[in-house]
Amino acid sequence: MIRALVTGGSGTLGAAICQRLADSGFHVIVHANHQTVKAEATTKTIQAGGGSAEIVSFDLTDANASDAALQQILQSGPVQVLVHNAGIHDDAPLAGMAPEQWRRVIDVSLNGFYNVSKPLLLPMMSTRWGRVIAMSSVAGVVGNRGQANYAAAKAGLHGAIKSLSKELASRGITANAVAPGIITSAMSAGHFDDRLIKQLVPAQRAGSPEEVAALVNFLCSEEAGYITGQVISINGGIA
Repeated sequence: MIRALVTGGSGTLGAAICQRLADSGFHVIVHANHQTVKAEATTKTIQAGGGSAEIVSFDLTDANASDAALQQILQSGPVQVLVHNAGIHDDAPLAGMAPEQWRRVIDVSLNGFYNVSKPLLLPMMSTRWGRVIAMSSVAGVVGNRGQANYAAAKAGLHGAIKSLSKELASRGITANAVAPGIITSAMSAGHFDDRLIKQLVPAQRAGSPEEVAALVNFLCSEEAGYITGQVISINGGIA
């Protein structure tokens, strides 16, 4: 059974991705840092439905802690699918943004990607099959007011993914980024009402976590083996 690690698996989108991958027959490793209760709930839901899942908890901004946790996982064999979904917001105009706001957002999304992917890559390469997916955002594609830190982190992932795809293609491993727009969640509910969504999104609605998870699941499949180095938007038509 192919093992898939989903960072930030405790969130709404992460949980949907975990569930969809489990439904497709992957053994899902649900990562969390602080929200372990939610990750445990996702794991139990998958198991109750006949899927295979386990939880792992570590701070992916801590390189040593990340490596230690992942080396423990690798004792049972390679992880051939990585979905780096972990990310945080801490919004402010750049002129008034505190240094910690800048560093923390980039640390989770971008440095966290390095800390998690590096230990997994050589074992994955030895199998000559794998999938690496970085969850980005429409903000990383077009920018967004008050989110220079978040947009910079996500745009940085685009460059990392494009470079990684060139390094891994000959080994049967693809690397892509998925850039969602407005997706229904507790976080988006506080920022986007129906009127604003209809103004911003040509499709006139927010997307669902399940729609994003379906795209991620496809990119993890055999059918997507010739798609690599891409930033794929799923945003209802936002330019």
